[in-house]
Amino acid sequence: MNKKTLPITKIVKKVCPAVITITAHQDISRSEMYGLSFSKKKGDGVKIGGGSGFLVSSDGLVITSCHVVSNNEANYYVVLEPTLTYPAKILSRDPINDIAILRIEGKGFPYLKLGNSSRVELGESVIAVGNPMGEFYDTISAGIISGLSRLITAYSGSSEKTTRLKGLIQTDAAINPGNSGGPLINMAGEVVGINTAMVAGGQNLGFAIPINYAKKDLLEVKKYGKIKRPFLGIKYIILNEDISEKNDLPVSRGALVIRERLGEEAVVLKSAASKAGIKEFDIILTINGHEITEENYLSDILEKYNIGDEIVLQILRDKKVLSTALKLEEKR
Repeated sequence: MNKKTLPITKIVKKVCPAVITITAHQDISRSEMYGLSFSKKKGDGVKIGGGSGFLVSSDGLVITSCHVVSNNEANYYVVLEPTLTYPAKILSRDPINDIAILRIEGKGFPYLKLGNSSRVELGESVIAVGNPMGEFYDTISAGIISGLSRLITAYSGSSEKTTRLKGLIQTDAAINPGNSGGPLINMAGEVVGINTAMVAGGQNLGFAIPINYAKKDLLEVKKYGKIKRPFLGIKYIILNEDISEKNDLPVSRGALVIRERLGEEAVVLKSAASKAGIKEFDIILTINGHEITEENYLSDILEKYNIGDEIVLQILRDKKVLSTALKLEEKR
């Protein structure tokens, strides 16, 4: 490493003031909680979850994990110190990379310097900082980078959804529930990752999103006020041999266009996919010749393109292979 290494005690003093707790609160009536007919006082809020995060600018920009702030019905607050709490505004969510950017109002906040995650090395020492269980503020755990470019499927108990995360940094520094969204720090005191997941039942198996993923999101938020991503406008599942065999499908690769639950649409109305005539139960085989597989997700391929780009989809419909072109649009 070219960076000067600092003692852990010095890094901690530098980093901890900018690491924050995020709490989620939602109005829930007692009848909802207990099945009873008590009335709810307006403005009541029950704490329903939370996690960690860290400030990245003196004017209140905060980075955290997307799954920490995934509930659209909740109000979020940033706890900078036990006696300092700020309402937080969600500027943008990036569920593909499990990143969210928030803002709190104010100036002169302590903030962290972002490092370069493409330069982290196997065996390099790192520090994970966060607030596990939402109770143990400024908890520090030290370890090493024990793996690079990991691919995992993370489960969120709150949303009951699974998310495929790629390119992760693996560390043996302890990451516990409530640590999600906190920084992974190198020995120069720079953020190289965003703590995001742990393996239940495993020991010393923690994962962090490379900070370079967040840098792009941060630039877009500063420029546009939000993260801009090309949006196809479909719900889908990635096929494999097991899914295809159980459902008697003609192929074992591609993206099957299908709704996740009753009451929602598989193809978003007026989206790029809708305008191109894509229908539920179509199987998208390729995008511009790139095959869609479990190793090469549809979302991985779309990340290579920009809003306004034209792409060609190869689709299997009623045992016939069709081609259709569409122009990628921004999610509205």
